[in-house]
Formats: sequence, C-alpha cells, structure tokens
Amino acid sequence: MRVVGRLAPSPTGAQHVGNARTYLLAWLSARSQGGSVRLRIEDIDSPRVKSGADLQAIEDLKWLGLDWDDEITVQSARPAPYLEALQHLRQRETVYACTCTRSDVERAASAPHLEHEGPVYPGTCSKRSARDIPDTPHCWRFRIPPETPSFEDAYQGHCRINLQQVGGDFVVWKSAQNPAYQLAVVVDDAASGVTEV
Repeated sequence: MRVVGRLAPSPTGAQHVGNARTYLLAWLSARSQGGSVRLRIEDIDSPRVKSGADLQAIEDLKWLGLDWDDEITVQSARPAPYLEALQHLRQRETVYACTCTRSDVERAASAPHLEHEGPVYPGTCSKRSARDIPDTPHCWRFRIPPETPSFEDAYQGHCRINLQQVGGDFVVWKSAQNPAYQLAVVVDDAASGVTEV
C-alpha cells in the first residue's frame, strides 16, 4: 500500500514551531517511504480564520522546503461532501440532534475528566433518533459505540481509548450548520486517500 501523508494548516493565525515540527515529521515520514503528501487548508472554523493566514501558511511550508503533490484542498470550497457524510450518518442512525449548549454540558457533567479534555457529554439527547429533528437550534452528535477501539501507533504501539471516558458522543455538525472538525477531517482524509496522520 502506498503511503499518503498530509499537511493540514488551520489559518487561524501565524504558524509556530510546533506546527513546523508536525509538518516536518509528517512530510519526512511519507517521503521516506516513497509516499505522497497532500496539502489541505483546514478553514471550516470560519469565526477563527484570519485573512491571509492561509497564504502565509503555504509560504511557511515552502520556506521549510516542504512540497506536496496534487492540488491544494481548501475545506470551505467543498461543503457538499460534508453534508453528504452527515446524511449518510443520519441514514445509519449513528448521529442524533442535540439541543444542549456548552454550558448545559458543563453543568451536567459531574464525572471527573482528564485535565486536557473537556467535560464528558452526559447523553442528555442521545435517545433521539436521527429522524427526530427539533425546531430549536441543534447540533448533530455521533453516537459512540460501546466497544473500545484500538489501533497501532507508530510511536506508542498498541493503543486503546475509551471514548466514553474522554468526551462521549461528540459533535460532528455544529448548530451554525457547518461541519465540525471531527467530521470534516475524516471525510477529507478518506477523499484524499490519506493513510498516515
């Protein structure tokens, strides 16, 4: 299988040393295996996007000596695949409409959570079906399956993550009617054939 890596700057401000390290490691890993590299501008969080930061990120990557294959993908230029993915998840009943606000979730979450994670979603709206759409503002949450997923990480080896303990059912479509990062990144990685993150 041919390795496909990605560089995915978010144009929310200036890139920093941590970004450069991440881009360099991703690029080196793909290129050292004879693979290709995709460049995607992750600009779906429109309130945080800074004008010109996308062009500066591209210049920064060039300054680092990093290259990429194919056209640059810009998330905001291709909304249709995200909506199609949401419709697919709704048909499979793996998402549900949630009317909880962030403050509702924070108040309801009494279980301890990891310091770097937000509160665990308590499942207030999880009994809804994907056909039950409220008239009030709502987001769409992915229904976490009861199984604990595992995967092989190149650096940490075998990993298992209990998703119920690190956030629970997560938002895939925001109440502002745009995709959340968690949905967009999976759709984009699949469309680009990304094999390595």
